[in-house]
Amino acid sequence: MGHDAFYEPAGVDTFVATPATAGPWDAGSQHAGPPSALFARAFERHEPVAGQQLARVAVDILRPVPVAPLTLRVRIVRPGRRITLVEGVAEADGQEVLHARGWRIAQAPEQPPVAAPLDEVLPDLPAEDTAGFWPGAHTAGYVEAMEWRFVSGAFGRPGPARVWMRPRLPLVAGEETSPFCRTMMIADSGNGVSAHLDPARWLFVNVDLTVVLHRQPRGEWVLLDAETTIGPAGAALAASRLSDRDGVIGQGMQTLVVARR
Repeated sequence: MGHDAFYEPAGVDTFVATPATAGPWDAGSQHAGPPSALFARAFERHEPVAGQQLARVAVDILRPVPVAPLTLRVRIVRPGRRITLVEGVAEADGQEVLHARGWRIAQAPEQPPVAAPLDEVLPDLPAEDTAGFWPGAHTAGYVEAMEWRFVSGAFGRPGPARVWMRPRLPLVAGEETSPFCRTMMIADSGNGVSAHLDPARWLFVNVDLTVVLHRQPRGEWVLLDAETTIGPAGAALAASRLSDRDGVIGQGMQTLVVARR
């Protein structure tokens, strides 16, 4: 692979994207997972409040993100001891390419009754295999920088899919990737693994990504249980249930634009 991380730091708020960030559609454009994870990293670190943890990040993709330096500008919109709303803008080549907002929520002093299906039996981690991709896809980037273990479905097989994933590289060189950042990188693959259309003939790229976690992930692996629903007028929805080895942790959602190549 030849890369040590998805990004190299170049100052306080600027990160140089390595070729590992390149998505399957175009070698010159980033997969939206890594830059979305950069926002999660920024939201966790910006003016932190003791006891708060990131619970939701929503990213709007204004235009393709080039494999180039990214500069993030982050500010607090709504400060508070119990909840904090953070927002940010990412710029590349002199243009705004991404907008994002994140909610940080204080951990409850007393654990409330758990209503999530934490006792669900999850599939075992399959043996390592080689995940094929569609002909013509750019795989020498994000695709190779992630590890894929399909439980059901596969690239090129239309319909829902379940796949265990983890990044092979740190988000930022010299740092340990936080669990939320790791989940952001993975959640943006929901539309890719659950595609209903031939990617050689159709585009089905997302214009946003929203991830909500009801608890922080544990361990390296995240199970992406994804399904895409296509509407009749060029829009689609990819919804992903997210789990770690201990149970369900949250949901991911992407709005897709569908068009012929």
